[in-house]
Amino acid sequence: MGTLYLHKILPVFVLPLGLSLLLVLAGLLLRRRLPVLLGVLLLWVFSMPVVANSLLVLQEGREGRVPPENLAEAEAVVVLSGMLRDVPGAPLGEWGSAVDRFEAGVELWRANKAPYLVFTGGWVPWRPEAVPEGELLRQRAGLLGVPDEAMLVTGKVGNTDDEATAVRELWHDRRVDARNREAPNIILVTSAFHMPRAAWLFERAGFEVQRYPVDFYRDSASRTAPQDFLPSAEALRDSHMVLREWLGLAFYVTGSNLYP
Repeated sequence: MGTLYLHKILPVFVLPLGLSLLLVLAGLLLRRRLPVLLGVLLLWVFSMPVVANSLLVLQEGREGRVPPENLAEAEAVVVLSGMLRDVPGAPLGEWGSAVDRFEAGVELWRANKAPYLVFTGGWVPWRPEAVPEGELLRQRAGLLGVPDEAMLVTGKVGNTDDEATAVRELWHDRRVDARNREAPNIILVTSAFHMPRAAWLFERAGFEVQRYPVDFYRDSASRTAPQDFLPSAEALRDSHMVLREWLGLAFYVTGSNLYP
């Protein structure tokens, strides 16, 4: 549990907002102008839509959604958590911006791309009373007509690495029939910015992964406008998302698991 808190906190200090604030604070404490200027410049650069969108294009690619008919049949459609918000009075939660993950998963199951629809049990220890997200998604899918026997839900998971491990364990525990047990073929559904790291982790866990990215953030406009060079909170969020993904993948590739 303690390492999960570190996973969430430590990256803040090497990403644009946290690093900028540290530079400004250091400059004020040391009475030096250069760290303050560097902090402001760093914050401005990564707050520009033109920079954020360039990062998103690098992360998400220039292609849009993969047509479902282009996908081969798989043994399961795996939908990663991260789309529900816990709101009082909403027993099944309220949708966040990544609702496309859920809708795409149900769509692929209905298109007979796989016999099983798998949800991961996203959960954080500082909300011990919360129902794991996968259980809520199973209920929501059931309301849309997906039969209970076609759905599988992992145990509680705190990060993407946990999700890959939990799906693998679920696969073996349930003894799901597979054409190739050594490398089960899955269709992985998650946000486009998250897909490179998620696919790498699932492949490392022993899955043959077909990628189905959704929830795109990049701007497809072909022309750059003057306002794209002005700071924007939304652009800073997008820059943060991409750099966080790169940092996370670097941690895993180099052998460290201290990342969400």
